[in-house]
Amino acid sequence: MEKLRHGIIGLGFFGEKHAEVFSNVSPVELTAICTRRPGRLKEVGNRFNVPKRYTDYRDLLADPEIDSVSIVTHIDDHRDITIAALNSGKHVFLEKPMAGNAGDCDAMITAAKNARGIFFIGHICRFDTRIALAKKAIAENRLGKIVTMCAKRNLPKNISAETLDKISPLMGDGIHDTDLMLWFSQSRVKSVYARNVRIRDFAYPDIGWAMLNFEDDSLGVIETAWYLPENTPYAIDAKMEIIGTAGALSIDCGNAGLSINDANGISLPDTRYWPDLFGQRTGALRDEISYFVSCALTGSQPEIITPEESRMAVAVMSAAEESAASGKVVEL
Repeated sequence: MEKLRHGIIGLGFFGEKHAEVFSNVSPVELTAICTRRPGRLKEVGNRFNVPKRYTDYRDLLADPEIDSVSIVTHIDDHRDITIAALNSGKHVFLEKPMAGNAGDCDAMITAAKNARGIFFIGHICRFDTRIALAKKAIAENRLGKIVTMCAKRNLPKNISAETLDKISPLMGDGIHDTDLMLWFSQSRVKSVYARNVRIRDFAYPDIGWAMLNFEDDSLGVIETAWYLPENTPYAIDAKMEIIGTAGALSIDCGNAGLSINDANGISLPDTRYWPDLFGQRTGALRDEISYFVSCALTGSQPEIITPEESRMAVAVMSAAEESAASGKVVEL
């Protein structure tokens, strides 16, 4: 295959980011988009000159001229759309979280084993240079045995207000750090204890904390507070500290390295995940999508993140949600 003809299912905030990158990555042709909203379909389609536009994902999947798809929909829709996409023979890029529960993940993994196309779940943090270098240091045993990992991934409350009716802080953002802790430690989580704090009247609570007990006796703590002040000068406060028997490391993914003070106050724009550089989206999202494209063109199953690893992060965060609801430790 010399060119990948790609379609995008779901045109929310992140679906649009996919469109921006896929329309500028070689050798890819952004061939089709799909959303149930005709106005949004026209807006995004015209912006990126997309020739094929669908309001039903089944019609897009039935199109033989599309080789691969991004699935960037609500988490509750992931299982059915992904299985249909895999069964159609397309290469599949599914945005995290893989699903809302491990059972749905298992159904997708089963479908992937019988599929012609590759199956990739988008865990963008693994493509962050800072995090990849941390993984390298840990793999080189520079920290010795990991003892504790502590992470926070917090958002201003005006940003989270757009999300809290769709997904919880732990499943929405805590899953990033859960995946990284599993990746760094190469150990399974044996039990979880979590608590939530509700401040506003959304479907999900504003704050979630989880303590992960690993089989190698290391400990992970995850903080997701989606209630920072509205005048917080950055979109996300993301940090992780790891302590080992022979060393420690600290990752600051909230530090943009650039601050702008103008009439609107101080802001720290994104400089790593999907910054706009000379009219194109670059950064970790572009690196991640380029990796998917390379795998699809060669027919190689992705190795940087596997469906089984993504499933484990979902299982841990599902257990955290169960623990927060019951007030009890949940065994995995």
